[in-house]
Amino acid sequence: MTSTRPKLFDAVNAVIIGLISLLCILPMLLVLMVSFTDETSIRQFGYQLFPSEFSLDAYKLLLLGSTPLYRSYMISIFITVVGTLLAVTITGMAGYTLAAKHIRYRNGLGLFFFITMVFNTGLVPWYLINLNLGINNTIWALIIPSLVFNPFNLFLVRNYMSQIPSAMTEAAKIDGASDFYIAFRIFFPLCMPVLATITLFYGIGYWNNWFNAIMLVDNEKLYPLQYLLFKLNSEISMIQQMQSSGALVGVEALPQESVKMATAILTIGPVVLFYPFLQRYFIKGLLIGSLKE
Repeated sequence: MTSTRPKLFDAVNAVIIGLISLLCILPMLLVLMVSFTDETSIRQFGYQLFPSEFSLDAYKLLLLGSTPLYRSYMISIFITVVGTLLAVTITGMAGYTLAAKHIRYRNGLGLFFFITMVFNTGLVPWYLINLNLGINNTIWALIIPSLVFNPFNLFLVRNYMSQIPSAMTEAAKIDGASDFYIAFRIFFPLCMPVLATITLFYGIGYWNNWFNAIMLVDNEKLYPLQYLLFKLNSEISMIQQMQSSGALVGVEALPQESVKMATAILTIGPVVLFYPFLQRYFIKGLLIGSLKE
């Protein structure tokens, strides 16, 4: 009797987890199917998992139209990779500075970073600083404004590094190691879970960032993917409104709803592929890094 209870418990858990997984997959599957649905069918029958009429018009408009989607894809990949690497490196070094007990004024620096976490200077100073840096209409306008580390990520790294015994630092100092060597050869390899966690945070932030392009970039050749698709969807909505009001005649109707879903599929792809590589570090890095010293 006792041996059947664990099996029954495992079976019930498997069924419940399977149902929850199915509920999580169904919305994504619906978005995918709607992106391949004809616009007329969407207007008549709404969103369907099994559409009555398939169409590739949305993907043709996004991938084969006059919009330079491939270039924007490469720009988004570049700023995500470069920006994430630089941001994680800076955050890691700052976290080491606040965690190392032999460094002076580390508590004062921690208070300074905490204040920036609570108070925001506003949009105008942010814009003027970036304008005076001379990075507008360059690729760096999409990287540098988001490069300064997030205080939340900083304290995650600091708290995680605080768990490392100070005896390791003292032994390395006796052997003549510098702080740079200790940080990159000792602390960073031991802190892979939390570094992988903030890598995911920074990577998603850079990939989804379109605000910097709106504020600092006028050159269409530098538009990242998110801003380009946002601009395209806005133009399609405007054309649809003009057609419905009769102000625009003789222009072929554009697939508005299916384009929205195709946009979601195209933008979420790299994030879905990126997450499984960091999943095993994510929970451990977030939990241990959130513990107060």
